[in-house]
Amino acid sequence: MAASKKKPVKNLSFGEAVTEVEEILSGLEDDNVDIDKLGEEVRRAVELIQVCRDKLEKTDTEVRQLVKGLQAPAAGDTPDQEDVPF
Repeated sequence: MAASKKKPVKNLSFGEAVTEVEEILSGLEDDNVDIDKLGEEVRRAVELIQVCRDKLEKTDTEVRQLVKGLQAPAAGDTPDQEDVPF
């Protein structure tokens, strides 16, 4: 698939981004790597990985906040983020 036809990384779901990274890595392992496209493929993979990290961090924060809201702290007790069981 040509880079110009690929969806912008910000419009991809986590699963789509992971799948595309796997496809890029598979292509890089091929003995017939196109040197002219190597930089472009690696750049795209880096962008995809960053999007995945951002989505993971956002989801982690959301889950921690939800779990924190379920916990009933004792009087005067304020649990830290490290107290959340994840």
